[in-house]
Amino acid sequence: MSTPPRRRRGRPIVGIAVVLAAAAVALVGARDHAGGWNDSSRLATVECLVDHQTLVIDDSTYAATGDKLRIGGHFYSDKSPVPGLLMAEEYLLLRALGLPAAHDDAGEFCWWMTVFSSGLAYVASVWCVWRLGRVLWLPLGPRLALTASFALATVALTYSRQVNNHVFLLAVAAGVMLGLARLARAAEAGRTPWAWLLELGCMAGLGYTIDLGAGPPLLACTGALVVYRCRRAGPVAAFAAAALPWLVLHHAVNYLIGGTLVPANAIPEYLRWPGSTFTAENMTGGWHHTALHFPVYALALLAGKKGFLLHNLPLLLAGPAFVALVLRRRAPERPELLFAAAWSAITWLLYAATSTNYSGLCCSVRWLVPLLAPGYYVLAVALRRRPHLLGDFLLLNGWGGVLAAVLWWRGPWQGSPPALYWAIVAAALLSWAGYRVARHRQAAKMSAI
Repeated sequence: MSTPPRRRRGRPIVGIAVVLAAAAVALVGARDHAGGWNDSSRLATVECLVDHQTLVIDDSTYAATGDKLRIGGHFYSDKSPVPGLLMAEEYLLLRALGLPAAHDDAGEFCWWMTVFSSGLAYVASVWCVWRLGRVLWLPLGPRLALTASFALATVALTYSRQVNNHVFLLAVAAGVMLGLARLARAAEAGRTPWAWLLELGCMAGLGYTIDLGAGPPLLACTGALVVYRCRRAGPVAAFAAAALPWLVLHHAVNYLIGGTLVPANAIPEYLRWPGSTFTAENMTGGWHHTALHFPVYALALLAGKKGFLLHNLPLLLAGPAFVALVLRRRAPERPELLFAAAWSAITWLLYAATSTNYSGLCCSVRWLVPLLAPGYYVLAVALRRRPHLLGDFLLLNGWGGVLAAVLWWRGPWQGSPPALYWAIVAAALLSWAGYRVARHRQAAKMSAI
């Protein structure tokens, strides 16, 4: 990386304001009820771990959820167990502070668990994007624009409203991107940042446990980049040692529940209970495509009616920016940019290959929400290296903010896009195209003078 011009140290008051604003958004948006099977399943685990000292959810307030497994005559949540364990620790603390039990006041229980899971993850991810801008030497104005865009013009805002693992993994991924940016600077200076390596290993290992579609590729790609940047056994061993306890915990609890090292929710027999809507044919985790259907479905995950890119309009700039940075100019951040592309592509293709239901009843494609973190890393580098893109970015942010506000109002567990979805997307694309044409004409006039 090239050495930046000397700058004043960032004003702490701005960072504090960013955190307080994100926290206010999370508090205002938090809901006091379960929006569907997805969050009900997670809340059931938390309630039963603390109030009944078991992972069995038979007696939970949320036992009616359809997202559950029947094992040995009892029901368990079909969600990854480690996030439930972490939320249970929070619930245990809140109970000690006087919070009523879930069965006594489900509304208060749900609100507090939303605030201390999805809300806290949202604030952490916004903070990481803000800090990332500083590590990449982004000027204050574009840095504020980048952070506000992430917080208010993407589906991160929507997913802060109710309990889910996807915004949790987004926070972890944002922390990983921040850690990798710091590691790159330290490696360039010839230093070994042992504390950051341990933090990176811890976050990547935690990410593995949150989502077994996006988490393992995150760990593998992060490990590969650590090897590339450090190129010594000691730092790589430190990274691996920090990640390992999370992997052991996940597989130990998963084995305790399902008697298997593979994900318990990947075993069809556990989904065969009266009233279950899941079968071996429609469950996520297997190939159910024809050769023609797969590419159509994969593209629809990005640009269809639930398309991830079209629900996060500022990300439309990330693709062209990536090509310009990596292929044309070969930016010093090229390894991290390639990491961002590799993890995003692997996660997208993995879910495209092993699903057919567009991630169910939810806003956009919930599995891809964590990919906002690498996408915004690309945008941060682009705004630093190609400042003339700020106008494009702000234009897409305007329309992205409108769409995000509509999606926030509806919440994360809505199966169909809002009525104005295509109108907003079309207006964004047309106005962006018009802006680019005007910029091109202006440049042509200036060159002719």
